[in-house]
Amino acid sequence: MAIGAVEVGVVRVGMGPVSRDEVVAVARHDARVTLAPDALAALAATRQRIEALAVADRPVYGVSTGFGALATRHIPGDRRVDLQRSLIRSHAAGSGPEVEREVVRAMMLLRLSTLATGRTGVRPVVAETYAALLNAGITPIVHEFGSLGCSGDLAPLAHCALAVMGEGFVRDAGGERRAAGAALRDAGIEPVTLAEKEGLALINGTDGMLGQLILAGHDLAALLTTADITAAMSVEALLGTPRVFAPDLQALRPQPGQAAGARVIAAMLDGSEIAAGHADDECPIVQDAYSLRCAPQVSGAARDTLAHCCWVAENELASAIDNPVVTLDGRVESNGNFHGAPVAYALDFLAIPVADVASMSERRTDRLLDVKRSHGLPPFLAGDPGVDSGHMILQYTQAGIVSELKRLAVPASVDSIPSSAMQEDHVSMGWAAARKLRRALDGLTRVLAGEALSAARALELRERRPAPATAAVRDRIRQVVDGVGPDRFLAPEIEAVVELVRDGALIAAAERITGPLE
Repeated sequence: MAIGAVEVGVVRVGMGPVSRDEVVAVARHDARVTLAPDALAALAATRQRIEALAVADRPVYGVSTGFGALATRHIPGDRRVDLQRSLIRSHAAGSGPEVEREVVRAMMLLRLSTLATGRTGVRPVVAETYAALLNAGITPIVHEFGSLGCSGDLAPLAHCALAVMGEGFVRDAGGERRAAGAALRDAGIEPVTLAEKEGLALINGTDGMLGQLILAGHDLAALLTTADITAAMSVEALLGTPRVFAPDLQALRPQPGQAAGARVIAAMLDGSEIAAGHADDECPIVQDAYSLRCAPQVSGAARDTLAHCCWVAENELASAIDNPVVTLDGRVESNGNFHGAPVAYALDFLAIPVADVASMSERRTDRLLDVKRSHGLPPFLAGDPGVDSGHMILQYTQAGIVSELKRLAVPASVDSIPSSAMQEDHVSMGWAAARKLRRALDGLTRVLAGEALSAARALELRERRPAPATAAVRDRIRQVVDGVGPDRFLAPEIEAVVELVRDGALIAAAERITGPLE
């Protein structure tokens, strides 16, 4: 999924980290990649150290030994090119559906960023070839299963390295599945014959799960703003009060995300005749239900969780993850930085608020549809209740998704299955956490779209004018979905609003009235 746009024309990969926005730009918007001179110089300097070790007598992991549980096997000099090639071929063992293009591109950029630190020992040509594939729009085919999130995202990254070698399969810039060798040849890219250490350096990273964390963080930030927009629409449509979102009340509990959410809802409700009617003496509502009154507490807690996970991502972007790694003083040392626990926990953590924000949204939708709780709205917002069922089954769809999101909130990172003959006896399962979070974000998008569709219809059924901002969102929905009337084929209408949520159109409609929303 993709929410919003990041405008970065060229991403310059140097010894410092790329930014989260740059990752999104390359992954989703095909921003071009260049290698900075300092990175190329660092690559060349560190490579000299690896080449010196390659002819030395003492064994060095990844240079003159086997891998994993086979690390005790000494590899003679004339077999070390075979060693690297065999490593990539054997580790490109993924299975299942293809992984999304944006995920593979993010993963390749992040591996390139680590190579550019000069800490992995690869030659400049390896990094240049990764950049060339990205710029040519050539995307290695990576499969759903194959990473345990420890020793790096081994199989996914191996499929990328296999393509750099001119083997395996890719999608070209037009999306056609092709043999990698032919695609590289047509793009004028020379396949790389991997030298000592290089195969290992291309697969020992958390780049797959990190790329998905960055993409998820970008999407969730927009979805939380959307959740506050739809909450405001529901508060208004259900004759709720905006007074609970006042800054002084929110300041009594100084959680930063909560304050931000309350500001969005208050801005959306500014100038509402409907909400103002809550203060009438004839209004029977004493205080609103939790799904209305506590909306910023939930979306705000999600924001604060996201802030923590973005901090984890920033730390990971500043890392040079490989094993062994070439230190600043020239040592080649084994380490455990490839373990995916920090990223895996963040990915699992985000799945919890995703499920909860969706759960609250579904509860608001259900309230809009229930004649006993909707304060004068027709049953199920139907045009002719009884003959028409209105949005009755829309809520069923939301409920099914929310139930699935609760299952997806169960953490993957608490599991571990030993591998590599017990050498790798504890793994993070971070890749699995990333894959389920992507599905969860898609579910949240659909639930919020359902609420927006129902709230827009409910606002039309009120006699008083809504706030200018909520009216703008309603009108944007009306550009793709008709208003109240006889029952229609509902699935295409839901999907049309899903696309409005996904591409940020509802936020854009609101911000034309409110200015930038947090």
